[in-house]
Parts: sequence; C-alpha cells; structure tokens
Amino acid sequence: MSTLYEKITTKSAKVGVIGLGYVGLPLAVEKAKAGFRVLGFDIQREKVDKINCGENYIGDVVPEDLATLTKNGHLSATDDFSRIGECDVVAICVPTPLDKFKQPDLSYVVNTADTLSSFMHEDMLVVLESTTYPGTTEEVLLPILSKGGLKVGQDFYLAYSPERVDPGNLLYKTKNTPKVVGGCTPQCLKHAKALYEAVLQAPIFAVSSPKEAEMAKILENTFRIVNCALANEMAIVCRKLGINIWEVIEAASTKPFGFMPFYPGPGVGGHCIPIDPFYLTYKARSVDYHTRLIELAGEINDYMPEYVTARLQDLLNDERKPLRESKVILLGIAYKGDIDDVRESPALKVWDQLEAKGADVTYFDPYCRSVKRKGKAFESCTLGEDMLKKANAVVVTCAHTKGVDYNLVLEASPLILDTKNVISKMTGVDLKSCPKLHLL
Repeated sequence: MSTLYEKITTKSAKVGVIGLGYVGLPLAVEKAKAGFRVLGFDIQREKVDKINCGENYIGDVVPEDLATLTKNGHLSATDDFSRIGECDVVAICVPTPLDKFKQPDLSYVVNTADTLSSFMHEDMLVVLESTTYPGTTEEVLLPILSKGGLKVGQDFYLAYSPERVDPGNLLYKTKNTPKVVGGCTPQCLKHAKALYEAVLQAPIFAVSSPKEAEMAKILENTFRIVNCALANEMAIVCRKLGINIWEVIEAASTKPFGFMPFYPGPGVGGHCIPIDPFYLTYKARSVDYHTRLIELAGEINDYMPEYVTARLQDLLNDERKPLRESKVILLGIAYKGDIDDVRESPALKVWDQLEAKGADVTYFDPYCRSVKRKGKAFESCTLGEDMLKKANAVVVTCAHTKGVDYNLVLEASPLILDTKNVISKMTGVDLKSCPKLHLL
C-alpha cells in the first residue's frame, strides 16, 4: 500500500476541502486542476448543488475551470460529512468571525474538528487554513482530532497554512501566491509542504511550528489595519487644515524607499483587516498584554462611517438642506472595488449612520444587484439622470472602475462626496473647478 506521502507526490491522494466559500472553493479548484481528486464539503446545500452543476459563485474562480473539473469528475461537492473518511487529505477553510464584543468565534472550527474526528483514519493529513490566533492548531484543533487515540506525527499529520486570498486581485491568485506552512511535527510539515508544492506555482515557506504560521497571518493584516488607520486619521487632520490628503499621499509615494501608500476611505471591510488583528488582541490578554496600537487603529477605522456621515451633514448644511429626509445615493456597496463581496463593508455602516439620522438612502452597485441588511433584501437602483438629479447627494463609498458612468454622476448629481477619490481619476475633472465635488 502506498504511503500518504507517496499519494501526495504522485497526486493519487483524495483531497477534501471543508468550507466552499471565498477561500475553500478557489483552493479546491486549484487542487483539482493540479490533478488531485477533490471532494468539497459544505453545510449549505445551495453551494453543493451549484458546484455539482458546474455553476460558479466566487469571483476569483474561472467559471470554465469549474465547469470542466466537475464534468470530468476531478471536483465534486457534498453535504454528507461522513464521506470525510474517503479522503487522504483534508483542508479546513471555515469562517472564523468575531462576536459583537470582538472576541474570536471558533465555533465553526470546533464543530468541523468534532465532525472530522469521527471519520478520521490513519495516514491522513489535516491542514487548517482559516485565520485564527496563535496556538489554535495545537491548543484547540489537535486535542479534538487526537481524542480517538490517533497520535499526531505518527498516525496522522496536522499543519497550519494561512489563506492569502485577495478578492479581485488581477495579479495574485491562489495558484501563484506564496504559501506559509507550519507543522505540529517535522513529519507533519513534510506532508503539508509536499501538498502545496504539488498544487501551487509559488514558493512554499516553512516555519518551525503552526504558531509562527498563525502569527504571520495576523502580522500581515495588523500591518494593514494600522496603516489604514494612519491614512484615515491623516485624512481627518488634512481636512481640518485645508490640505488635499490624496495629493499628499501621491507626493509621499515618490520616495523610492521607506514609504508604502495606504489610502483613506469610509472604513475598512472584508474578511481580514477588520477581524484578524483582534484575534491577536484576544490572545495577548492571556499573557497579560494589552495591544494598544491594534485597538486604537480599530477605533479610528470604526469611526470613519460616522465621520463620513458628519461630513455629508456639513456639506448639506452649507446648501441649507438638512440630512433628515434628504435623498442620498450610496455609490458602491462592496467593501472594495470591482468585486461583489460585502463582508464587513464600510458602506453598509455608512448606510446605518445615514439612516439613523433620518436620511432616505438607496444604493447603486453594478456588482451587487441585491444585498441583505437587517434581515431584509435591498435591490440596487438604476443609476439614471433623473434619479441623480432628484437626489440631494451622492456618496461614493466604493471605487468601482467598471459599470459606473462617472461622467453622468458628475454631470447630474447636485452634490457629491467622494470618499475614494475615484471620480476625478475616472473623469479627469479638476477638483478646484468643480464646487459640487468634495473629497473625504
């Protein structure tokens, strides 16, 4: 009988991927494209049915790839978790959100581990990819997977390799993004490293344990949350001083060393920046340390939707119009440009703030035709000249570069607050010659 390592290197191993969302489905597709037989697991029957029909629902997956892989049998999906026993390798790609107190919610990981432990067998590799705090793999996952008597590094192999998905990135996808891997033992690392080497066209960087790999992911996104907060605070200060923050950043970016541009906006969103750093905040408290910089950065970024609302209120006040009952169009509801992902989108928080002040809010987004908010479904409006003229203000909350007629927005809107500085870039208008266009 072939060993697991031989099965991995010859691509005869059957690979399971638990969680078929923004991380799991692209990973499953790449593993199947590499030649592995892949079985995806998800509790949502709708996702399972779509995959088995070759129907794509993730922007970073090429629809033709998915259709081909399901048709030739290299990729299939199921909601029957007893079939985990068929797999030689299992990747866990389930959500790791925060609760309302910004405490880690590991319930998806724990529940998955409990289910997995019931169907584990000898010579199996398990890799956790979900973002979490340092220690989760060894302190939470390992005890659950070992309760049946299997010994890590001997009977089964356990590793951590953080996902690095950037929705909408046209250059770096799952296939060509370098991978960090940390194993619980040298044998665990050997097997996990071999798996990713067989799938990816990118360097595999091995670290000494899962904790280093877990911490690397946290550091990556802590770097981003802190610098986003710096850009947002600079935008507030520059506004008060009468300085164009966008011009300042452009000028600073000419320095060929020691500076990396980050840009202000209505807040931060997505699956990483608003969430991941607070896993470290939680873990740091267990060693009696208070991560002041992370929490301050979070406070600044969380304040931005309120700042946008106050800024719009002041602009309307200058026009002798109250924010209450004003018709406001939010231009872009996704958390970043040219994608349909609304997870933690700051635009939704701006919407909440405006609505709380009595504004009549609608939105337009060519990528998000409908959005669920407060238990209700809202549809994107049709962005026409008549609607724009009837609105009291347009707030640009997402920098889409496709599907938006910015020239029409500029011509027909009576007042525009552009929090992303996209209109001047897309139309070439000079801000100083356009009194109705305002930046953050």
